[in-house]
Amino acid sequence: SNTEHHLYPVIIFSGIIINFFLRLFDSSEITDGITQKKGTAKFKNFYTFDNGFDHSMIISSRRAMKTPAGYKEVRQPANTPHTMMNGNDMSTTTKPKVLLMNNLITTATATAPTKELKPVNRNTSPGLTGKTFPDLIRPVLQVGGLAGVGIAMSWLGGCAGEPAEDNELPNIVIIMADDLGYSDIGCYGGEIPTPNIDMLAENGLRFTHFYNGGRSVPTRAALLTGLYAHQAGAGAMVSPHDDRPGYRGRLNESCATFAEVLRKAGYQTFLSGKWHVTHFEYHDPEPTLHRNSWPVQRGFDRFFGTLAGAGSFFEPVSLMRDNEFIEPWEDFYYTDAISQEAVSFIENADRDRPFLLYISHVAPHWPLHAREEHIRKFEGVYDIGWDRLREERYERMAGMGLVQDHWPLSPRDKDVLPWEDAPDKDWEAHRMAVYAAQVYSMDLGIGQVVDVLRQHELLENTLIMFFSDNGASHEVIQGTETRHGYFERGGTTPDIFPGAPDTYASYGKPWANAGNTPFRRYKRWMHEGGIATPFVAHWPRVIEPGRISHHVAHIIDLMPTFIQMSGATYPAELNGNRLTPLEGISFLPLLQGRDQQEHEALFWEHLGYRAMLAGHWKIVSEGGEWELYNLADDRTELNNLALQYPERVKEMAAQWEEWAERANVQ
Repeated sequence: SNTEHHLYPVIIFSGIIINFFLRLFDSSEITDGITQKKGTAKFKNFYTFDNGFDHSMIISSRRAMKTPAGYKEVRQPANTPHTMMNGNDMSTTTKPKVLLMNNLITTATATAPTKELKPVNRNTSPGLTGKTFPDLIRPVLQVGGLAGVGIAMSWLGGCAGEPAEDNELPNIVIIMADDLGYSDIGCYGGEIPTPNIDMLAENGLRFTHFYNGGRSVPTRAALLTGLYAHQAGAGAMVSPHDDRPGYRGRLNESCATFAEVLRKAGYQTFLSGKWHVTHFEYHDPEPTLHRNSWPVQRGFDRFFGTLAGAGSFFEPVSLMRDNEFIEPWEDFYYTDAISQEAVSFIENADRDRPFLLYISHVAPHWPLHAREEHIRKFEGVYDIGWDRLREERYERMAGMGLVQDHWPLSPRDKDVLPWEDAPDKDWEAHRMAVYAAQVYSMDLGIGQVVDVLRQHELLENTLIMFFSDNGASHEVIQGTETRHGYFERGGTTPDIFPGAPDTYASYGKPWANAGNTPFRRYKRWMHEGGIATPFVAHWPRVIEPGRISHHVAHIIDLMPTFIQMSGATYPAELNGNRLTPLEGISFLPLLQGRDQQEHEALFWEHLGYRAMLAGHWKIVSEGGEWELYNLADDRTELNNLALQYPERVKEMAAQWEEWAERANVQ
């Protein structure tokens, strides 16, 4: 925009007039006023740190403007609702390129604890005329002048239609696991070695109350669009035979993906891994393919991965590169390939532009497929059984501060035998060993991604997020003839030890119950075991290391967070179609260590399973009567209060119905 350049003469002229009056009565030498530097006006010494650090404002073209040392730049997108910056409601503020000065001008915050800003006292020196500046006039001119400059610059930022200098914008890496339990990884109490995820957590932020959509398709739709899944057309799975607006089995035309939005803001957009928000019928996919809802058509510059939701890790169904179906290569293992392609996208990215990379793993979803050398690492580890495993994980989680002492470990699932009574213990322990190997392989790939970011000096200003699409899966799969192909030794039976390419099995309810420690229920349920996910955020330039947040956040919050940090704008229309307004709330302030707005309520529905969370009160149903829980006292959902507080249940159920009507839930 040229608007900003038209303001420079006004700003400079205003500064000259202010400075003239200051000079008339003040002692400041000529160099303390406005000094010209090749088109740059420098307003010097209005405020300094009390340690003497120069906190001057630099006003220059947006392309040349840099954030001063001791500050980090944050970006506020147009029309971001309910955003608090430095305690001020900035909900009407558009994209700025301005620096915070003690709440006078917005948008940068100190990377370290900021010392108090103090006005420089310049009233004690004799002026050029030998007079002192009148005490009542000086503050008026100083504050008025500074405010005028601030207003001009704020207006400048509001007119700017594109983000600041591209190489200042953060890169974004989204890493999503599939069917990972809440307690599986090391930094959430698990025994599976995940040193790379743990490193991100140790040097970043962990959430204890982050929520997904409860199953693959609804989570992916909500993640990509910032809407509830039904609003994006994917409230169930990916069947092409349902014409109801909320259940069409693909992303609809009234939503935008974060790839579409950020690409318009100058970002490169890459996807490596599972898509699963478009039609795909395994037995005869061609007639039902909907190419307009494929990744490249929905905003990704490059795509490697699968359209389908699951399949062999050695010969996956629907493998693609961009818009072409391809065959796996020799020694192919899908988890490794996803990581390798992600690394390649980073290595070949344009260094003059930021990128968004979405890494969508299938691991550790069934079938239990892993490399033999990784399985061997876990031989004997799970001979302790699922009961002791749950107890040990719970103890570690409590020690980490991830669970409260008054939240007891949920009882073993009523359908699960005590370990001491379980038959086929060797087979049971082996199943869990293969699952652990899948998680371990995924972590190795995450390490490769982190390494390449570090090698290219990109890690410091890259936001990396890790989470799961739902809780651990209790599903048991059987048979040799499957929708994913023929497997000679297919089936979850004790006579077949899974892991090899010709097997096709799952680890079942006992180990899933352990995976979701300390919660109950599983993937697809809307109890905590189905919708609570570990969530790790790592961004060295912004996030203070080692933090744990108990703030409630949801997968719909990622899109508005990306918009705010990138300077993008969520459009009212896309390709001639009106877009549904965003449902999520940016949690960028929380990442920065500032106050964060809370959701008034969050909602879920999938195949009759439903829930609502408002504050610490949650109603949840498995298709029948509502249950009521006070999560502040009972996060593991053991004490149903529905009979004790029927009016609360009635009120919350009515709110859920109102949401369901507007969100296309049927």
